[in-house]
Amino acid sequence: MGGTFTSSNLDQTLRVSYQLLPTEGTSAWSSRFQAKRLGKELQKINNGLPPGIELVKADNLEDWLLDIRVLDNNPLYLNQTYRLKFKFSSTYPIEPPEVTFVKDTDHAIPMHPHIYSNGIICLDLLGQQGWSPVQNVESVCMSLQSMLTGNTKDERPPGDEEFVRANRLRPKDIDFYYHDNTV
Repeated sequence: MGGTFTSSNLDQTLRVSYQLLPTEGTSAWSSRFQAKRLGKELQKINNGLPPGIELVKADNLEDWLLDIRVLDNNPLYLNQTYRLKFKFSSTYPIEPPEVTFVKDTDHAIPMHPHIYSNGIICLDLLGQQGWSPVQNVESVCMSLQSMLTGNTKDERPPGDEEFVRANRLRPKDIDFYYHDNTV
């Protein structure tokens, strides 16, 4: 049996629909989802990672540190270990983690045309358009290993110095233009 909506029954329908919505906010739901997902990932990581990837620190569900090594004989990265910092928002895995290379006394930022000298990585996988919730910490590390393995250029992205000096945005807020998939 069909009917038409008048202003009054539309208002009533909206009120009823609103009352049927969950009482806790989306933020609480996504935080629980994030915690469950990261817990599963951590359990899998603790059971073993692919060669060249090592969990360094995962004391909470916000920041993790992992080390990666390039496993081939690429002279640019031979015998080097690079540290990655993963920052997870409450919307992970719906949104990508923020991933950067970390420079410290034992780790340098790798030279690569898509890696800025401050550790910010220009990789579509880490952006909204390239990310998929099926990705995870392990797959991101493997993608970065692969990106380094295939590189032959000992250089930074064009405009690196200016970008590093002027940028005040977090990596996830930078709107990169992905135009070169050859490196």
